[in-house]
Amino acid sequence: MDLLLSSYAEEGSPTHGSSDPDSSPTRIPLPSKSAAPNVDDTMLSLTVSGQAHSQVHKPLDPTQHVVSFNPTYDQLWTPIVGPAHPYAKDGLAQGLRNHKLGFVENASIESFVFDEQYNTYYKFGYAADPSENRYVGDVVGFEKNDGITVYNIPQHEQKKRKLEKKKEMMEENDQVVDAVEVENPASETWLMNNRKSPWSGKKEWVQGELTEEQKKYAEEHAKKKAEKEGVEREKGESHLDKSTFHGKEEKDYQGRSWIAPPKDAKASNDHCYIPKKLVHTWSGHTKGVSAIRFFPRHGHLILSAGMDTKVKIWDVFNSGKCMRTYMGHNKAVRDIYFTNDGTKFLSAGYDKNIKYWDTETGQVISTFSTGKIPYVVRLNPDDDKQNILLAGMSDKKIVQWDINSGQITQEYDQHLGAVNTITFVDDNRRFVTSSDDKSLRVWEFGIPVVIKYISEPHMHSMPAISLHPNKNWLACQSLDNQILIYSTRERFQLNKKKRFAGHIVAGYACQVNFSPDGRFVMSGDGEGRCWFWDWKSCKVFRTLKCHDGVCIGSEWHPLEQSKVATCGWDGLIKYW
Repeated sequence: MDLLLSSYAEEGSPTHGSSDPDSSPTRIPLPSKSAAPNVDDTMLSLTVSGQAHSQVHKPLDPTQHVVSFNPTYDQLWTPIVGPAHPYAKDGLAQGLRNHKLGFVENASIESFVFDEQYNTYYKFGYAADPSENRYVGDVVGFEKNDGITVYNIPQHEQKKRKLEKKKEMMEENDQVVDAVEVENPASETWLMNNRKSPWSGKKEWVQGELTEEQKKYAEEHAKKKAEKEGVEREKGESHLDKSTFHGKEEKDYQGRSWIAPPKDAKASNDHCYIPKKLVHTWSGHTKGVSAIRFFPRHGHLILSAGMDTKVKIWDVFNSGKCMRTYMGHNKAVRDIYFTNDGTKFLSAGYDKNIKYWDTETGQVISTFSTGKIPYVVRLNPDDDKQNILLAGMSDKKIVQWDINSGQITQEYDQHLGAVNTITFVDDNRRFVTSSDDKSLRVWEFGIPVVIKYISEPHMHSMPAISLHPNKNWLACQSLDNQILIYSTRERFQLNKKKRFAGHIVAGYACQVNFSPDGRFVMSGDGEGRCWFWDWKSCKVFRTLKCHDGVCIGSEWHPLEQSKVATCGWDGLIKYW
């Protein structure tokens, strides 16, 4: 270290202890290009007794363009000659330095003021100097205009300019009209028929006699307008509720209605069989069929909900034709449900309406809506409570109406997703609902409190549920391609021994159903097949290829033990 200090002193560099103010650093010549660069030992940190660590650097010659080492920032900006100011850096007081290269004075001007002076300068040739209280530019013009800016024009000046502009426009319009009348007399008729010309100022033109061509055009225009209004009126009427009867007569020679069940309709035996072949196909829907329901207890009619906004009812026993079409929804129909006696039914559509129809006459008795889409509609199965309607909505609620009064009497609001199914259990004192939130909830009828909540990590959404004929079990169509069985007893537990699989239903709310004797489980799937499983062994009994596309619904005939109806998104209803 002593050697370094002595060598540094010999080179004439000032030390920290130096008190000579006139001392200046000696310039050290840079090595030549041919020689190897010397090690710059003056970059080292030197310790001087009685003082803290500090850096001592060689100054750089500003005339040199090549440096043989990497100089520091302080070296680059070291004063060339003369001693350094004890309280300043680069000859500038430390407190005033606010930029890498020294001190920059802050200047601020509002954007509006800048725009005003900028535009004033280009308009009038003068502008205010923001740093001093004076004007620059055309001083004579400034005095002549009384110092006005483009944004600060006196009131009398504004009024004067407006009058001048108005006068110019009127003169121009008069010139244009005169020129047109003189140069182009053929356009006079056109001007007469256009009461106000776009370039005629404020002149009004009096209607003259129409030519034959103009009369013809006016007649055609009026005709088209009338036709358009007629089409719009028809469209409006089409959204009104109406129904069309397709049968021969609504009452037979004995005065019985067409919906009356045949007297000989009864079950032949108690044993059900799996169907083998196609018996009949009903085709009339122009789009897919979303649900089918047999007429209660007798099954001589079948009701279908179509995505073509229509609900149709078909004859099963005799002609096999469509008996009546119910038109009231203006979007696809999602669900349908008969009353216990079949004389009325409910329909729920994506137009957010629930309609209560008279099956025989096709009239809408009442319409219900909450402004949300109803996904499922059910009536209380008790004969004395057929006026109570429950609907599972897209806004996670189950809404209960009194059909007679049309009032909402209860709301069940616990689900976290759209409600898909409502199934009454326990002698209709309770009901089970499933939802998009992948849970099952059990409710006490009339009390909006969940008495049982079933939700497991392995559970999937169950958009279709059916009750076993003995009313002890619920079959739930799970979207992980299996049918799960839950008991309807107090605990509502999953029956792990019974699980029906093999079909592909992921993403589709395919209806699951039982045979009337409870021996078979039936379900459509996403590939158009209908599957039959044995209830006891849980094995696949038979598979029928029913539809092109999704087989969304399947119903077992209530009386004819070996007959089944299926519906699909191909718009067909098939009877097997």
